[in-house]
Amino acid sequence: MPTQQEQLAREIDTLANASESVDDLMSVIVGRLQERLSHFNWVGFYPMLVLGPYVGAETPHKRIPLNQGICGAAVTHGETLVVDDVNADPRYLACSIETKSEIVVPIFVKGAVVGELDIDSHQPAAFTSDDRKLAEHCATLVGRYLEKTD
Repeated sequence: MPTQQEQLAREIDTLANASESVDDLMSVIVGRLQERLSHFNWVGFYPMLVLGPYVGAETPHKRIPLNQGICGAAVTHGETLVVDDVNADPRYLACSIETKSEIVVPIFVKGAVVGELDIDSHQPAAFTSDDRKLAEHCATLVGRYLEKTD
């Protein structure tokens, strides 16, 4: 039997095929992720490292500088970062005192990082390997969409 994340990935695949724009696709993804996974408290995209579609509390971080924060580190290194305890990570740029853990997934277009998917949780160590696979799948969908329109 497929996991909740696998079922959601298939649903998002279907919605991605019907998306009229990359903003539409990102909006659908952030909405579905937060709606279906209760431990995803803030979900947002940073295309070109500028805040794009998101759901959750207001954030003071509208632009992500390279080499700053967990988001900047994920982009600089070009790899997914999962932080189980943001308060123990000196790279964390505090957005909300409620955030306890975070996952950041780079978005690639033709091998270059062009943005990221950022997910915060109010629970420590909230993200499972299934959550990571789902987040990486969503970032890949956005990257593929951008490659098609490039």
